[in-house]
Amino acid sequence: MVRLDVITTRGGDRGETSLGDGTRLPKDAARIEAIGAVDEANAALGLLRLQTAGLAEADAMLARIQNDLFDLGADLCMPGEAGTGAERLRVTAAQCLRLEREIAALNARLPPLRSFVLPGGSPGAAAAHLARTLARRAERRAVALAAAEALNPEVVRYLNRLSDHLFVLARHLNEDGARDVTWVPGGA
Repeated sequence: MVRLDVITTRGGDRGETSLGDGTRLPKDAARIEAIGAVDEANAALGLLRLQTAGLAEADAMLARIQNDLFDLGADLCMPGEAGTGAERLRVTAAQCLRLEREIAALNARLPPLRSFVLPGGSPGAAAAHLARTLARRAERRAVALAAAEALNPEVVRYLNRLSDHLFVLARHLNEDGARDVTWVPGGA
């Protein structure tokens, strides 16, 4: 599907990059900002996976999500809301529904929250919270892009579900909430 023989092309030396359809855009264009934010979130998931290496269920979920984010990046690099043909890889409702099912399964193991959760508790949970914040940034960039151009609505939906997923996963990685660090209003 993809073959990369040359990594340094010099094509971006003037501050532009190419989309999947060959369109050239400035590297600070809204679409490129969204693609870059998704890439940042995916990199954070790679670091999170280092914390879940011994946890087969969590690592398998994160591996699927990393692949989904590549699908999402492919979706973003082809302008338009919908496409036809094999060349138009799009994020689907089924991918969003899978996240929802995983969220529900993880959340069923957790005690109800009585306060907001601060990032931390365990290295895995802290890494999940960092990935969550980067997923939220990617979502904000996608929302901004959708306000200016046609965009597959499943992109924003997927990123919204992803941040929820990472929040619940962080609590799971904190011994199913036992090690959650909660907010104390007004100070410690």
